[in-house]
Amino acid sequence: KEEIAFTYRVTSPDVYARLIMTFDGFLQLSTWTPETLEWNVFWQTSVNDCEVYMSCTANSYCDPTKTTKCNCIKGFEPRDPREGALDTTNTDCVRKTQLSCNGDGFFWLRNMTPPDTAGAIVDKRIGLKECEERCIENCNCTAFANTNIQDGGSGCVLWTRELADIRRYVDA
Repeated sequence: KEEIAFTYRVTSPDVYARLIMTFDGFLQLSTWTPETLEWNVFWQTSVNDCEVYMSCTANSYCDPTKTTKCNCIKGFEPRDPREGALDTTNTDCVRKTQLSCNGDGFFWLRNMTPPDTAGAIVDKRIGLKECEERCIENCNCTAFANTNIQDGGSGCVLWTRELADIRRYVDA
């Protein structure tokens, strides 16, 4: 149903080409250069800017439907107030109020991919309510989520670092 096909034909037997998908979301077409013994990229593309890993800075999300693709997460603002909207991918988003470990709360981020889980804490034995309680008890906790959202949700992921590589889902 959603099959995609690509055909590439090399007309010279002396040309070696390869098509790869890189870890950061680029599709690259390269040719082999015998003189330098290297692959040289002569074409690349991605589905959209938001598909590239870390297309926006930490504590922001990428929205492919907006002119300004990078936006601070609710509760965060551009480090430089003159930035207003994030029109570049290198503007830092900082917390509007620092974590106090007393009365901190959370905003639900709907229709978003989860942040990068590098360094996240995972416990598949507990549910969302206990996950939230653990996050509130940990003064460094920045976010929490279920590991499995089916059948009411189960498992727990806790983030204690900056939230990175978040994208907004586009409604189909």
